[in-house]
Amino acid sequence: MPILPIDSGRYGSEEIKKIFEEQSRLDYQLEFEASVAESQSKIDIIPAAAAKEIAQKARSGKITVQRVKKLEAVSEHDTAAMVEAVSELCSNKAKPWIHYGLTSYDVVDTTISMQLRDSLSIIEPKIGKIAFMLADKATKYRNIPAVGRTHGQHASIISFGLKFAVWASDMANHISRIREMKRRVLVCKTLGVVGTGSLMGKKALKAQVLVAKKLNLYPIEAATQVVSRERHAEFILCFALIASTLDKIAVEIRNLQRTEIAEVAEPFKEGQMGSSAVPVKRNPIKSERISSLARILKSMTGVSLENITLWHERDLSNSANERFTIPMAVILLDEMLNSMTKVLAGLKIDVKRIVENLEHTKGQIYAEFVLNALVKKGMPRLHAYRAIQRTAFGAEKKNAHFLDALLSDKDISSKLKKEELKVIFNPKSHLAASGQIIDNVTRMVKQVRRT
Repeated sequence: MPILPIDSGRYGSEEIKKIFEEQSRLDYQLEFEASVAESQSKIDIIPAAAAKEIAQKARSGKITVQRVKKLEAVSEHDTAAMVEAVSELCSNKAKPWIHYGLTSYDVVDTTISMQLRDSLSIIEPKIGKIAFMLADKATKYRNIPAVGRTHGQHASIISFGLKFAVWASDMANHISRIREMKRRVLVCKTLGVVGTGSLMGKKALKAQVLVAKKLNLYPIEAATQVVSRERHAEFILCFALIASTLDKIAVEIRNLQRTEIAEVAEPFKEGQMGSSAVPVKRNPIKSERISSLARILKSMTGVSLENITLWHERDLSNSANERFTIPMAVILLDEMLNSMTKVLAGLKIDVKRIVENLEHTKGQIYAEFVLNALVKKGMPRLHAYRAIQRTAFGAEKKNAHFLDALLSDKDISSKLKKEELKVIFNPKSHLAASGQIIDNVTRMVKQVRRT
């Protein structure tokens, strides 16, 4: 009976969860054993006939999780049980050469790398798709002036498309991070008990190179009994960064969907219920789910950093928690990416409301540009600042429009004529370099998806 939501099918795609299923994990281990035997035979570490038999039996599909668990119940060692299951199928001539020169964590760590390799082949394109969707929206809404908010307050004019361009560049950078970390994270280790390759001697490094090539991994430069956990911590940290960006986007969508702002809205399908009590509610549940799952994923960074510090050449204090953190980080990020893709695909953007919100402060959003115009007319900056502040606060008390208040102020109107102020109060006059920025980001996204 499923206990965790991941097990029940609530979170994560089937393709990503299959990578971490028990039988899949066992199959990765068996492929590793087969590849090691074949590579060792190529450089005369073990007999070719034995290697061929070991590889055939390991890949036969006859070794099941159920059998390995039965053997593990006796040995209380999961890797030893897997090796024993292979041995049961092999002849006496091949048996001595199974798992030759290896230690259990050669199997475990290389299996993790294989799982991460295949996970990234699923995750990376999803990040690329989101980057492209964001860039597309940036281009579509590039000429729509909107309220730019800082500290939750109206600050100045922003291109609505620029919001999406910032996020698109973040996602493109995450793809670059993933590609850069692969050579450090997707590593193969076959160097035995304390990392010397002792039983394979001077041929140990050559064997490791051959195995890594077979498995599309990178040979580890140096290790103890285990791969240094800095590598796994980097992977979790990278995924936590991606989760944080998705959370950032989700939070902005949630804020912009507030009834008082109402500039965007998550897709809401026919028959969907926003609230069990209030029939009219359309809650941003997918964005909230993203934020919720991000908190779990980000919390795993602390565990991963703690795992770096092990006793001497290794201890087991990392082992149990990695059975949670690594699969969960991948599956939860996959769920977050899938949810964000759905949100962006159906995101409703109310341009009319965006334009209306520009006037929420009755023109005070143009204060930055009035200040700049006065400075250019020769008014000292602090003098201009105080004059605008006085006029704006006075207009707010009277519920008057900022433009009318400026025209009524002798100090300001002596410097800026009505025609000049009207130009300033045109929101499309203040998009500045937004279009160029969006074009640059679009090219960046296209480039990173091509390479």
